[in-house]
Amino acid sequence: MRIALHGKQFIEESTQYVQEIINILSSHGVDMLFSPSFGKIISGSSLKVERLQTFSKLKMEKPIDFIFSIGGDGTLLETVTHVGSLGIPILGINTGRLGFLATTAKTDIAVALDSLFKNDFSLDKRTLIRLETEQNIFKDLNFALNEMTVVKNDTSSMIRVICHINDRLLNTYWADGLMISTPTGSTGYSLSCGGPVVLPSSQNFLITPINPHNLNVTPMVVSDSSIIKIEVDSRETKFLTSLDSRSATVGASVKMKVLKESFTANLIKMKGYSFLDTLRNKLNWGFDIRN
Repeated sequence: MRIALHGKQFIEESTQYVQEIINILSSHGVDMLFSPSFGKIISGSSLKVERLQTFSKLKMEKPIDFIFSIGGDGTLLETVTHVGSLGIPILGINTGRLGFLATTAKTDIAVALDSLFKNDFSLDKRTLIRLETEQNIFKDLNFALNEMTVVKNDTSSMIRVICHINDRLLNTYWADGLMISTPTGSTGYSLSCGGPVVLPSSQNFLITPINPHNLNVTPMVVSDSSIIKIEVDSRETKFLTSLDSRSATVGASVKMKVLKESFTANLIKMKGYSFLDTLRNKLNWGFDIRN
């Protein structure tokens, strides 16, 4: 079995958990491959790895069975970019904070890996969003698991975002920006901007204005079969666009098309996992004296 691992710099308290992962995989004879950035972190730490090998791209002659994301949700978003269209199942191990996506707690590592080796899990296929532009701004990484945003470039005045759905005008937003998010992204940036929480399997996109200057403008839920076109009109010549944690400065003349990606992110879901339980635990729903 071949398993890839990706992570970010971790605090000292997390060292024991990363070592536990390495030890369990070694005891099962797993061929481990680390992302280049994570390999540097591992080599500069006190962790013991019998054979430290890294991958440049996951598409190799010998297939990768799984990839582990070790960290928080930001780490898992990076892991999705490593996987791309390959469909490699992703196990999110949460050594970070909130952890909506990295659902395996660091205290449950042994149990989760035992289930993995027993093939006792399912795949949670998460919709991705794709951004198309004539300039091919993000090249091969023009997809996102959470959201795509357009925002003003600095502290300048608001921008005007013209949004069409299936070639029909939806609205012209006077705002700091506009966000198109997936159901997965509904618990992220969109939520902080007043967007609704939707279930991962809802087959929707969320159109959420960022600090709108029209008080009667609210977030909107549309089918993920929609083709959303965006144009920006601004006093400034440039604005920012982002896909999850990746951003680029582009000219105001750029026309963007947002649609559902042809492949999904396959997140490993252990038995007993419930998105509703996660919502209650992470958002403190139900913590009311009346309950």
